[in-house]
Amino acid sequence: MASSPLQFSTPFRTLLLSSPSLRKSPRLPFHPSLFSPPLTQKTLTFSIGTRAVSGSGKFYWRAKASMAGTAMEKGKGKGKVEVFDSEENLSVSLAKYTADLAAKFSKEKDSFTVVLSGGSLIKSLRKLVEPPYVDAIDWSTWHVFWVDERVVPKDHDDSNYKLAFDGFLSKVPILPGNVYAINDALSAEGAADDYETCLKHLVKSNVLSVSTATGFPKFDLMLLGMGPDGHVASLFPGHPLVKENEKWVTFIKDSPKPPPERITFTFPVINSSAHIALVICGAGKAGPVHSALGNSQNSDPLPVQMVSPEGELVWFLDKDAASKL
Repeated sequence: MASSPLQFSTPFRTLLLSSPSLRKSPRLPFHPSLFSPPLTQKTLTFSIGTRAVSGSGKFYWRAKASMAGTAMEKGKGKGKVEVFDSEENLSVSLAKYTADLAAKFSKEKDSFTVVLSGGSLIKSLRKLVEPPYVDAIDWSTWHVFWVDERVVPKDHDDSNYKLAFDGFLSKVPILPGNVYAINDALSAEGAADDYETCLKHLVKSNVLSVSTATGFPKFDLMLLGMGPDGHVASLFPGHPLVKENEKWVTFIKDSPKPPPERITFTFPVINSSAHIALVICGAGKAGPVHSALGNSQNSDPLPVQMVSPEGELVWFLDKDAASKL
């Protein structure tokens, strides 16, 4: 197996590269329609004013022609919803959204802190590694983190790091020292503590901002997916960790989805973000999307319903994920 010329360090060691004993991270190889008739490439952009007060629970609409997705301004705390007639169009829009934010923050503070998740998100970022973005973006300002990670070796197929490396990081010139993977040699608890220590050092060195409202780290952009059960990061429905409100990073040893041992950001960190993009595709996720964005009243909200950043929230949905709205 061919090896990469780049080595990506574990968090705390990333900060201390001057110490030879801390440079032992492994090398990895490079490597139903919303409307009738169905949406076409030319869709309509809808701007929602307020919800109808009638019992029907429907929305009032204003429409205008657009080549983008179908944009909906939802109620307070629910953010902006963009629906695309294909995952391909979603990925095009997501690339522009990410690149625009990268340019904005890089200009303002010479850095861009972005948080990745696993699952299908990395595939939806593929347009960033193609022209015009791959050549136009100033990758030297990027600092890359993970909202959660499985406690497995970095070259394991379950690793979110490996998924991101194979599909994204190996294709763009982000500085290796700016990629903050977990220390996979540690236990789940040790890896979570180590990652939180890393974040606190980055706050002290002014790489990471802190929310003046919460005191938690404030990432520029968090790119989140969602599971079919409505989980985000490794925060699962009904699990006690959804209520953790003190730690920055915590661990789970009994994940209902394998592998069982993981680390994850907590909701106070997630919700301190300046921008969050929730990227969701597929009919299998239409139920939780409806629970979060429809008119249903849940006494026990799904984790995805608890995503409520102090900054901007944008939902990127394909038409299948939005099919129950």
